[in-house]
Amino acid sequence: MAVRIGINPLTWTNDDMPELGGDTPLETCLSEAKQAGYDGMELGNKFPRKADLLRPIMARHGLAVVSGWYSARLRERDAAAEIAAMQDHLALHKAMGCTAMVFAEVSGAVHGEKGTPLSQRPRMSDAEWTQFTSRIGEVARYLAGQGVALAYHHHMGTVVETAGEIDRLMASTGPEVGLLLDTGHLTYAGGDPLACAKQHAGRIVHVHCKDIRRGVLEQAKAADWPFLKAVLAGVFTVPGDGIVDYPSLFAVLAKRRYAGWLVVEAEQDPAKAHPLTYARMGNDYLRREAARAGL
Repeated sequence: MAVRIGINPLTWTNDDMPELGGDTPLETCLSEAKQAGYDGMELGNKFPRKADLLRPIMARHGLAVVSGWYSARLRERDAAAEIAAMQDHLALHKAMGCTAMVFAEVSGAVHGEKGTPLSQRPRMSDAEWTQFTSRIGEVARYLAGQGVALAYHHHMGTVVETAGEIDRLMASTGPEVGLLLDTGHLTYAGGDPLACAKQHAGRIVHVHCKDIRRGVLEQAKAADWPFLKAVLAGVFTVPGDGIVDYPSLFAVLAKRRYAGWLVVEAEQDPAKAHPLTYARMGNDYLRREAARAGL
């Protein structure tokens, strides 16, 4: 089975900063995604949350729903409470044929706070790690029983950000906890997406493809910028427009027979980075390099 190429609506309209692309209608996001050559799109805040409303919209544009972000709070509530909280989100995933749910722990997270530097992100004690991984394992097993894989999204400004924290999460959970490899976030955190893929390829169930502009990253790290300041400054771009080694990464994924989605998720200011132009750049690059790698 070949990979499929999708995109996140962050290219057009930003969930964390609604003022970015706030006036851009969903129809524009979807029509331009189709023009750019994508197979599907992840959910965003402009999507209807009922399948009977969303299904005809996606069908009209010939696009699949890829997945959708879920904000977990397993540091604050137990697995049963989390499972109860996700029911509407899960029902939409199942109705739209999604096979993985983007899942990120956001308790105490600072990635959406414009004035908080990333150094102030939350961290877990050993006892919290034990409790957290036990709870996430329970949630993941429940989701697997529903036919949806948990795709854990390591993310800047959260409790699972670095390569070491990804390693700890994977080592402390079973195979039911899948990994969403985000090339941009891991590079930003000082990690190596290629090394992560080699180590955890068997657990990767979803891939977010964003690239990094080295100069902006160096500024952001040196000055300990808030995450959103770095986004506005252009730290992220589409694959092939930065420093991430995608050909080597795709070779590893092909060797392990990865057959999920490759999703362009490169949040930029749409007033500076023309959405359709960058969407096309990302799609063309991913299709070319994925084909070369045998994906």
